[in-house]
Amino acid sequence: MIEVLDNKQRMRYEIVADGNVAGFAQYNMRGGRLIFVHTEIDDAYSGRGLATELVTSALDDVRARGLCIVPICPFVERFIERHHEYDALVDHEMFDALNKEPT
Repeated sequence: MIEVLDNKQRMRYEIVADGNVAGFAQYNMRGGRLIFVHTEIDDAYSGRGLATELVTSALDDVRARGLCIVPICPFVERFIERHHEYDALVDHEMFDALNKEPT
């Protein structure tokens, strides 16, 4: 059995497979936004599509809660580029400001 849980104390969504935490999507909260900073799947669980399932469930939860995100994590950013239905969750102004090259 696979489930995704929001571990608010550790500030990350965790994907649990067969009773073990198989991976997570780490976030920070800033002004009502979840800033996704890192996604990781344990090597023992790689190749099973768990990262995609994890991010899909996390973004569905964010949508249900009426929040927005800033996808600093490259995996989450690429996921949203491929799944445009989640683009409305992105705070593009903050995303652009955080990704702006220093002058």
